[in-house]
Amino acid sequence: MIYDYIDGVLDRLTAEGNFRTLPEGIEPGMADFTTNDYLGIAQRQDFAEEFMSTAFINFRESFTNHLTPFTSSASRLLCGHPSEHILLEQRLSELYGGRAALLFNSGYHANTGLIAALGSLRSTLIVADKLVHASIIDGMKLADAPSRRFAHNNFDHLARILEKESKEFDNLIVVVESVYSMDGDRTDLDALVALKRRYPGMLLYVDEAHAVGVCGHGGLGLCYSHPDFEDIDIVIGTMGKALASTGAYCICSERMRQFAVNRCRSLIFSTALPPVSCAWSRFVIDKVIGMDTERQRLGRISAAVSAAAGLNEPSHIVPVIAGSSAKAMEWSAKLADRGLKVLPIRTPTVPPGTERLRISLSANVSDQSVNNLIQALGSLR
Repeated sequence: MIYDYIDGVLDRLTAEGNFRTLPEGIEPGMADFTTNDYLGIAQRQDFAEEFMSTAFINFRESFTNHLTPFTSSASRLLCGHPSEHILLEQRLSELYGGRAALLFNSGYHANTGLIAALGSLRSTLIVADKLVHASIIDGMKLADAPSRRFAHNNFDHLARILEKESKEFDNLIVVVESVYSMDGDRTDLDALVALKRRYPGMLLYVDEAHAVGVCGHGGLGLCYSHPDFEDIDIVIGTMGKALASTGAYCICSERMRQFAVNRCRSLIFSTALPPVSCAWSRFVIDKVIGMDTERQRLGRISAAVSAAAGLNEPSHIVPVIAGSSAKAMEWSAKLADRGLKVLPIRTPTVPPGTERLRISLSANVSDQSVNNLIQALGSLR
């Protein structure tokens, strides 16, 4: 019976130390080092109050107050309240130098939908970094195209794959993250652009989920600040992390946008984002552009914690490798006893033997909490 198989799976997960439950929230007084609220916007009561008193209300020509709708009630192609979606896409397009923008319900929807759609094209191969996010892996599984993986940030390995496969495939889609979600390290955009210029059939796809808000000019990510931004075909940004909202967006050419509208199943067959969420995202994005003070403070915190964790390069995502699920859970419990919430990351989220604590830093964490964390990390070694 099916439940016998389910019981077997659950029993095995428990025995391996990989059984998960949904956390109930953070205890009062604990410092939270698990959130992706990198700029602390989710905690900004002043932003929420300003939005609710101004941007939340649209003013019609009749000057009658009209609250922004809480639901779209249909997919984007059928949606009866598209104005907030259009305004947000227009604003994103302006910020990214006039390139087209397209909204998705989440980064997961964006990656699964776009990669599957691109993989439906004739004579296409998808090549992805070994450590890309699960949403990219699932998009590859949904695609009709074959796929290859290259060793993490090993661009010599990628070059060998491209050299071999370019003889067989017309289209080579290379997929990376700009800042990796579990390791906090960065891709080499210079190397990727150089490879794209060597192989005319290569399309470069960069997921900036953990860079948007934090990295680059105005927090628009690493790609936009790169001198060869136009050589990066697809940029994915999310609004559910540093931007403290929900949804995601794709920055691309107008032709690619038209293709996505017609072929991305995750867009076509999902109820569109609530207009109120789009309004909040637009409000927040305009705030984020000017939050250099918060980005600078996050940079200082990142440098201090990264050094304490033994990392060579600072990052707002700091992995502390435990090596086993049991050790990761033990370390997490020790930090919790010291008032620090740092959750264990276990297989299959990370490869076996690399189970870890994932420290996620925010600009609004107190100096005292940062010092407590640094001291606590020393006790784990």
